[in-house]
Amino acid sequence: MTESAPKTARARVAPAGLGFLAITSIGWGIAWPVTKYLLAEVPPLTLRGSTGVIGAILLAALALARGQSLKVAREIWPRLLLVALLNVTCWMVLMGLALLWLPASEAALIAYTMPVWASILAWPILGERPTLLRSIALLMAFAGLAAIMGGNGFAASAAKLPGIIMALCGAMGFALGTVLTKRLPIRLRTIPGAAWQIGLGSFPVAAAGLLIETTNLAAVTPLGWWLLFYSTVGQFCVAYLSWLAALARLPASVAAIGTMAVPVIGIIASAVGLHEPLGMGQIVALVFTLAAVVLAAR
Repeated sequence: MTESAPKTARARVAPAGLGFLAITSIGWGIAWPVTKYLLAEVPPLTLRGSTGVIGAILLAALALARGQSLKVAREIWPRLLLVALLNVTCWMVLMGLALLWLPASEAALIAYTMPVWASILAWPILGERPTLLRSIALLMAFAGLAAIMGGNGFAASAAKLPGIIMALCGAMGFALGTVLTKRLPIRLRTIPGAAWQIGLGSFPVAAAGLLIETTNLAAVTPLGWWLLFYSTVGQFCVAYLSWLAALARLPASVAAIGTMAVPVIGIIASAVGLHEPLGMGQIVALVFTLAAVVLAAR
């Protein structure tokens, strides 16, 4: 990943960073209904791990084609492995297991409490004191999520507790990885950095899937193969690459709050692609969340 800009009295917001953040939010938002559909055809660890490994290989090939080196300095390896563990491995495994106890919509909502933990961690680790507008943005974003929870009848019952804990742990891990990436920058170009992070994080997940799951590729439908292509290229290559590019250009708190649009996009995409209900709660959530993103960018 490229080095972050020197610190100033107030972290600046780069327009290019917001563009990359929008690509990330759309790509990851669409991935929720895509993954939900594919889980009926491919086991979860195999699905997540294999698409990640293939995506990493494609990114590595792109880097080499552009004349970019994949070499990693010895002192970078510890932080590279740590970020891959937090942002890829833990996220994949914990969110995949959370779906065994939770509906996809509730898992997505809990997952994107991540900006709360990132904003909290960014203060002591990065010295990014929350501004008034960004604090209001955070509250508005969670008001949007609350509207979705009300519309979907969110119920934190004892039976769902394992899934809730796993989703929260995944969110906290991703938030920590986000902040540590700013605190301890991985001094690689964006494409090689993405290839290494996704590859290192996905490989153990794919290996676990091959060992404990049974996959019948003959059962995958033609639509399923197209969605597997999207999961590999769109979700891991394009969206994750855009996330690293956004993170290199934006304050960690702004990048984290911007991802709050992901579950809203996911719910709308599910309504269109999977014909799930889209009521007033989801519409209110969309308004609150987009307003939050605008305030966070100021």
